[in-house]
Amino acid sequence: MPTTMASPSTIETALVANNICKSFGPNEVLHGVSLNVVAGEVHALLGENGAGKSTLVKILSGFEAPSSGALVYEGRDVHWSSAEAENSGVILIHQEFNLAEQLTVEESIFLGREITKGPFLDKVRMRTLAQGYLQALDCYADPSARIHDLAVADKQMVELAKATSRNARVLILDEPTAVLTGKETKVLFELIRRLRAQGVAIIYISHKLEEIEEIADRITILRDGTLVGNYDANELTKDDMARLMVGRELSDLYPHILTPPEDAEIVLEVDNLKIPGVIFNASFSLKKGEILGFAGLVGAGRTALMEAIIGLTQNVSGEVRVFGKPVAYKDLSEARDDGVAYLTKDRKEKGLLLTHGLCPNFSLFSLQKFSNLLIDETAERKAFEAASKVFDLRVGDMSVPAGSLSGGNQQKLLLAKVMEVAPQIVIIDEPTRGIDVGTKSQIYQFIKELAEAGRSVILISSEMTEIIGLSHRVAVMCNGTLSGILQGADLEEHEIMRYASGLKGNGKYE
Repeated sequence: MPTTMASPSTIETALVANNICKSFGPNEVLHGVSLNVVAGEVHALLGENGAGKSTLVKILSGFEAPSSGALVYEGRDVHWSSAEAENSGVILIHQEFNLAEQLTVEESIFLGREITKGPFLDKVRMRTLAQGYLQALDCYADPSARIHDLAVADKQMVELAKATSRNARVLILDEPTAVLTGKETKVLFELIRRLRAQGVAIIYISHKLEEIEEIADRITILRDGTLVGNYDANELTKDDMARLMVGRELSDLYPHILTPPEDAEIVLEVDNLKIPGVIFNASFSLKKGEILGFAGLVGAGRTALMEAIIGLTQNVSGEVRVFGKPVAYKDLSEARDDGVAYLTKDRKEKGLLLTHGLCPNFSLFSLQKFSNLLIDETAERKAFEAASKVFDLRVGDMSVPAGSLSGGNQQKLLLAKVMEVAPQIVIIDEPTRGIDVGTKSQIYQFIKELAEAGRSVILISSEMTEIIGLSHRVAVMCNGTLSGILQGADLEEHEIMRYASGLKGNGKYE
């Protein structure tokens, strides 16, 4: 049962949302949602993609105005812009980075609050402070480096450093660990605990339920823009959270997938593939109807290996054979024409054109099917409508840009785009990053259906349970080397980690 929301007079309430509704045109996406955020606690906000979480926190932080309802901050009614909210100590770290790529790290941290010495910027002071904020996060990025030159995880740390530099009183984190390693996540959690002890109210959005279990004091769950309930965190197990989010049981998250026969055709062979300074040795094969998982720590070389196979990297030695034929693809289109397709892990930067419509995104990879001299828009639209049903794309208006979709629907659109060319070999990199548990279940079912229809799948994932739950075999990368391929009884977390960390296998430390 939901807990009764405490009265603001009995606790130190930081921010209250009362009966918030939000409509975009005729479409109401939030239906009378209430939230009470208390100083010195971590308040998790859960829900499937499209449940209304991001819209709600944008309202709390002034990026959107509610259609009706009221916000109360530290006892006073507020109707604010994002700048006013931030100046009052309510800071939102977006799921998508909000950094100017051309600026330096120190410029980004102090943007709009530059430190001056007389008429000039005090760059020495800003650099020293920026370095301190970053080091508190175990991040050693150069404060003078340009944002566009940073790794994705370092960009997230810059966002966090910027927030901590502004003396946040309410800090809103939207999927903060989506691009972080386990070590970086631990650093973030240490920061959260320090801020909580200092009386900062923290709203935490994540699809990783084990994180919620570890860090949250209270939990609010949304479903389809409606409040399901407010709970003390110790009331709910991960299974309870998942059930409340999706409105059904998810006990069979990983489907049973039939094993391909021993004599199944080998569709992909990689022999001694190398990329100077990146991949030192990788050899493996893939059978028809097989799901081959690739595990490894961040930087182990999994993505680099796949990008070499499908033609995104050219300085490659070794041999790749597809259906027995040696290949050396120069680009994605050559691989596509041979029946090999790749789903990037970076759907926002490399997978989709976020400012373009859904149909153009869907048909981009298979454009030859819909065009001669001109695009046959009728055929394109019919194919998109059919794919929308197959992939359960939940969009009310097909004219909206891809960037307006929830993360789950964006991932489904990327799947639809790639699968329209009917590949026989599908490489899927981080298929459920930033995806809610209900959509994960749908994607897992789709991967099962691919394999059982005779397609072959290479699956890269940083979620160990996902790799073990879906794969027939698991190839483990360590330090740019394929250190071992595990199956059967060896498919368990500790054994995979021994190979991934260099304790066993070809990638082991000497």
